[in-house]
Amino acid sequence: MAVVHVTTDTFEKEVLQSEIPVLVDFWAPWCGPCKMMGPIIDEVSEEVKDVKFCKLNTDEAGEIAAKYKVMSIPTLMLFKNGEKVKTSVGAIAKSEVVALVR
Repeated sequence: MAVVHVTTDTFEKEVLQSEIPVLVDFWAPWCGPCKMMGPIIDEVSEEVKDVKFCKLNTDEAGEIAAKYKVMSIPTLMLFKNGEKVKTSVGAIAKSEVVALVR
């Protein structure tokens, strides 16, 4: 499944109203560790079919990042039924991303 880029306008529909779990990658274009996570998220999204993968640019959607208290990026958050259930802060290995969504 391709990674979905979400915005302030699409966050509720794509993440909070999703029928399946959603992993949101809070990132910014200037963030080095975020750039390292991009290909890992892409890889895992191709392998794990029962989870939706989204990227949210914190520079463009700061109010959502603030709402979920994102203080450092990259931050990965897993949402189920509109609720945040898991969080990981900082760059992590592919195996840790897979473990986060399981």
